[in-house]
Amino acid sequence: MARRALPTTAAAFAVSAALLLTGCGGDKSSSGDIKGADTGSGSPSATASASKGPDLSLPSDLKVQFDTAQPSDSRHAAALDDAKNYILALNHGITAQDPNDPAYQFYSLGNASRYAKTQIQSWVKDKWTATGTDTYYKSQTDDVASSGGVLVTMCRDQGKFYGKNVKTNKIKYTKASLADYQQFRLLMTPPKGAQKVWKVLQIEVQGRVKECRR
Repeated sequence: MARRALPTTAAAFAVSAALLLTGCGGDKSSSGDIKGADTGSGSPSATASASKGPDLSLPSDLKVQFDTAQPSDSRHAAALDDAKNYILALNHGITAQDPNDPAYQFYSLGNASRYAKTQIQSWVKDKWTATGTDTYYKSQTDDVASSGGVLVTMCRDQGKFYGKNVKTNKIKYTKASLADYQQFRLLMTPPKGAQKVWKVLQIEVQGRVKECRR
């Protein structure tokens, strides 16, 4: 969990509309995808998260695992927790088939909100929901100079994360490949006002990341 000051600003994160969730029946080389119920050291559960925010519950056939250690810095720990909540919220919107789901809106702003909506819309349009297990690991948190934010980086293994047709319940299985491994970079902005949560301002997803291979 190396922590260091970065000169990065929010403007440095350009989110491409082409980053589509790959689990919706497409090729896993696409950048983007998400998970469900959380496990792992220091990970916030969907049930616990609901006490301070929206419903993050997921169907029993979808699991999201966060195999990460909690940072010793309290700000970084809080930013990491809410980055995970954003991922859970994205999955909640996918399984609820609701592009306007309040869960992701609670944990995001700006481009990160638009990204989440685009992802959910792509699943709904193609009549897919998510199933299986989606795993995030190798997390890192870094201070972002001049903005007071925190950059959260996580690897992702979506090798056992699949699309399921909402009409037929048929699951589209995919073969394991480098395309299963992605890196998420989430720029977190500090709590403001009455909502004491960190929110994702920008998200960048890189696909086929060799360094994330396990």
